[in-house]
Amino acid sequence: MRLDATLETEVNRFKLKRLMLLLSTVALVAAIFPSAASAQASGSTIEQGFSGLTDLGPNFVYEGWLIIDGAPVSTGLFSVDASGNVVDISTNTPANAGDATTYVLTIEPFPDPDPAPAATHVLAGNFNNCSASLFVEHPDAIGTNFSDATGSFIVATPTTASDTTDDYSGVWFLAEPNGTPPPEASLDLPVLPAGWAYEGWVVSPTAGPISTGTFLDPAAPDDFNGFSGPDPSPPFPGEDFIVNPPAGATFPTNLSGYPVVISVEPVPDNSPAPFPLRPLQGEVPNPVVVGPANSNPLSFVDDTLGGIVNVPCTTALQTDAGAPAATECL
Repeated sequence: MRLDATLETEVNRFKLKRLMLLLSTVALVAAIFPSAASAQASGSTIEQGFSGLTDLGPNFVYEGWLIIDGAPVSTGLFSVDASGNVVDISTNTPANAGDATTYVLTIEPFPDPDPAPAATHVLAGNFNNCSASLFVEHPDAIGTNFSDATGSFIVATPTTASDTTDDYSGVWFLAEPNGTPPPEASLDLPVLPAGWAYEGWVVSPTAGPISTGTFLDPAAPDDFNGFSGPDPSPPFPGEDFIVNPPAGATFPTNLSGYPVVISVEPVPDNSPAPFPLRPLQGEVPNPVVVGPANSNPLSFVDDTLGGIVNVPCTTALQTDAGAPAATECL
C-alpha cells in the first residue's frame, strides 16, 4: 500500500491550518510539498511516508523508532535518493508495534556502532488509532517552532578593509543601527537542541550553495573563514568571498541577486547542500548596495518536512447498530 495520498491529506491538513494562522492565505498551500518520499508497506508491516527529506550523503542514514513502554525500538534504516525517493536499507516491524505511543525519526551514522538513537531527531508524532502524523515541532523531534525567527544581513568585506573595490563580495549577519558602530547580531533565532546547528549560505548561479559557516549563537563567530581575506573578521556569522573559490565560482564575486539562506543542519553533517529546514531566506539586492548602513531583510519560510506512520491495526466486528467498532492495534 502506498501512503502518498494519506501523507498528502494528513500533512497538508496540518500545514493548511498553520499557514492560515501564520500567513493568512491558502494560496501557498499547494506549494508546501512539491515532492514526497514514501516507503511501501502492506499486511502486518509498518507503513511509513515522508515529505521533504533529502539525501544525507554516503555516511549517514535515517532511522525510524517506535517508543514502546518508554523504550526506543528501531523500525529500520533508509536513505533518500537525489529524486526524494526512499531507499530501504533494513526494515523491522516489532511484534508489539501496536503498543507504540510515539514515532521518532533520527539521522544516524552509517555504519553505526551505537544501537541507541542519535541525538539528531528530525520528526516525531504521537499515535492515535495506530497512526502518527510527524512534525518538526514535536518535543521528541527538533521541538522548535521557527515562525518567530527574524533576521537581516549586510553586504561588505571587512576582511579586506584596505581594498574597497571588492565590497560587493561578502555577506555578514550583523547590523549597525542607524549605521553607527558597534555592530550587533542581526539574527533572532531559537536555541537549537543537541544534534543541530545553524548554517549560513549564499546561492551562486554557477556554483550552487556556498556555506558561510555553521553556528549556534547568532552573536558569536561561526566556524568557517576559509574564503575570507587577511584582516580580522567581525565576531558574528558571515563570510567574505575573496580566496579559495569552490568549483564553478570565481572570487571576488558580485553578489547581486544571490539568494541568502539560514538553514538548520544536522550535526555531524557531510552533505555539501543545505538541509531542507531553511527558516530564513532573502536575496542580495540587484544592483547590490554595500556597507553596514544598508540592511537587507530575511523572511521566515515554512518547512516542507512531514510524515505519517501507521502501525498494524485491526477493525473489530460491527456493532449491533451496524456502525464499525473502534480501530484497535494488533
